[in-house]
Amino acid sequence: MFIVLSHDRRHIVYFNVAAHPTARWTAQQLVEAFPFDSAPRYLLRDRDAIYGDLVRRRIKSLGSEEVITAPRSPWLNPFCERVIGSIRRDCLDHIIVLNERHLRRILSEYISYYHNCRTHISLNKDPPEIRPIEPSEMGTIVAFPRVGGLHHRYGRIAA
Repeated sequence: MFIVLSHDRRHIVYFNVAAHPTARWTAQQLVEAFPFDSAPRYLLRDRDAIYGDLVRRRIKSLGSEEVITAPRSPWLNPFCERVIGSIRRDCLDHIIVLNERHLRRILSEYISYYHNCRTHISLNKDPPEIRPIEPSEMGTIVAFPRVGGLHHRYGRIAA
């Protein structure tokens, strides 16, 4: 799984999956993640062997500066490690994945839930996409199933 995460609001900018990723595939994912000169100034990454010369050249051509974490130091990229752990614990540990297309669909649903419903303590218990406060006058609280019923979003509906 390939994830591009924006650190400010923990927003997953882009994701894709491949059974056997290569350096060429990874370089292409960077281009797809940042179309039309939208690449960030800095791109933080780990020292995975898949980031070869081709990926480094692609990052440079996007106008981004690479920031590489120290070897065997996952705590230097805590936001991305937290997202990957959340995806595993909240979603993939409870589902049998059949193939790439199935995994892509599951992750798409989970990322929608992650952006719009899942609260983050570091964001003052708000999801990455800011949601409005629903006053009690709006009606009773109802559970809306998300990610195939694995998680729920609670909201109010008029009586």
